[in-house]
Amino acid sequence: MKRFSSSKCVSFLTTERTPHPENIHISSLPPSIPIDQEPTHGEGDMAQGKAVETTQTQRGAPSVFPEGQNGGTDVSSTYFHHKVPIPDDDSQMWFSFRKLWAFTGPGFLMSIAYLDPGNIESDLQSGAKAGFKLLWVLLGATIIGLLLQRLAARLGVVTGMHLAEVCNRQYPTVPRIVLWLMVELAIIGSDMQEVIGCAIAFNLLSSGRIPLWGGVLITIIDTFVFLFLDKYGLRKLEAFFGVLITIMAITFGYEYVTVRPDQGELLKGMFMPYCEGCGPVQLEQAVGIVGAVIMPHNIYLHSALVKSRQIDRSSKKELKEANKYFFIESTIALFLSFLINVFVVAVFAEAVYGRTNIEVHDICNATGILHLDLFPLNNETLQVDIYKGGVVLGCIFGPAALYIWAVGILAAGQSSTMTGTYSGQFVMEGFLNLRWSRFSRVLLTRSIAITPTLLVAIFQDVTHLTGMNDFLNVLQSMQLPFALIPILTFTSLSSLMSEFANGLFWKIGGGVVILLVCCINMYFVVIYVTSLNSVWLYVLAACLCIAYLGFVGYLVSIFYI
Repeated sequence: MKRFSSSKCVSFLTTERTPHPENIHISSLPPSIPIDQEPTHGEGDMAQGKAVETTQTQRGAPSVFPEGQNGGTDVSSTYFHHKVPIPDDDSQMWFSFRKLWAFTGPGFLMSIAYLDPGNIESDLQSGAKAGFKLLWVLLGATIIGLLLQRLAARLGVVTGMHLAEVCNRQYPTVPRIVLWLMVELAIIGSDMQEVIGCAIAFNLLSSGRIPLWGGVLITIIDTFVFLFLDKYGLRKLEAFFGVLITIMAITFGYEYVTVRPDQGELLKGMFMPYCEGCGPVQLEQAVGIVGAVIMPHNIYLHSALVKSRQIDRSSKKELKEANKYFFIESTIALFLSFLINVFVVAVFAEAVYGRTNIEVHDICNATGILHLDLFPLNNETLQVDIYKGGVVLGCIFGPAALYIWAVGILAAGQSSTMTGTYSGQFVMEGFLNLRWSRFSRVLLTRSIAITPTLLVAIFQDVTHLTGMNDFLNVLQSMQLPFALIPILTFTSLSSLMSEFANGLFWKIGGGVVILLVCCINMYFVVIYVTSLNSVWLYVLAACLCIAYLGFVGYLVSIFYI
């Protein structure tokens, strides 16, 4: 028997020889894994050690590779100590509420990424700069996000592996490491936005008594506290996330009812894909909406979360049923997240759009609200962010609007921080086959995210802190192809997905979306770098863009091959 080139090969052979009742069938395994290559220096011992482990598994106990992950247990067990059983339904009905309830959970956890502070910032900027005119962009981005989440869920359901695990098996070492680094950048950028949002929320709730740097430090403690919630069971954890989404719906819904936006203009802006009188500012904001809504690491996360349900992958009927219910659940979850985003856009379109600094200054002065220094005495158009937006709502609609806004931002930050940590560990384990504890993983991600945020909070003001969101939205948008291309590639492989592989429509549509996203990214980068007015940054950006497009081209070539 020949020796193996890496532990991946042994995992592949182990899966083939000792099939697990929930594992994928042999014909659906990736065809590109070499099994007869000599090991490189330093890999032979590892392969031999794995081979011994394999032999022991075959002789006695059941396989310890239930989901194809190298040398360990199912990745989902990192967080969830059990899988949710799906109730049997003897009726021939197409739809069952009992089964939908059993499948409900992963989609709502995924939808939280559509409600993080970065999205809230993008929503309020859209309303303040363009009124209701860009709601159709938000609707379109959400629909595209739903279709991408459908692909992610199908990959996890059909193969029993999440996206990072499939990348580990299919891509060579260097591209795999680069992909991992890009996704980690997206996760860290998202985490920074969530830290910023939580810090601002604590500052607003305490009427400035908790400084911004204090709020940043508090986010270190509360994240670790919340991470222990999954010890109480998967369904309770999902229920907790449901409570956070409900808090956001109530708080931002309260603002919507209080402001009473023009419903006619709202519907016009949502269903008429046109932006009358819009210029570069509104176009840039439209690009930012796409980058904020579609989160790259969320695709990796969703493909892993669907593994938390008990599905017999040898049964095509159960696979089709799981795909159906996960899609229904994702549709409901993203519809709710879309409504919450619409609440925020509409509130600021009605309350802020077209107002000047001096107008808001006079209103705040008359109501006795603090923070008058945020509004200079001039007739320039009012610029808002998460912090200033809350103050404006407090000035116009009373202190209750300010505090309720802060509670909503806090719920958004807390929920998104936890899902970011989960996706970070799935990605690390999938790409690198590293098994870290929750504590270690959140400590790494949060430390990297907090360091620059804390420095800005200490040495700069809130304007600079919220201004970091512009850069972070650019960063998020730049990482999108590194999730879109792999998910489209692998869900199009008939050898991996069998009859569930993408058809021609999905392949062409996905390719158009990838091309559109790359063009949007380049435009976004050009706009952002131009505003920095630095020749050295121009040169650096040009070099990075060449490398970026080269790697994207490589991934696309793999897709077509």
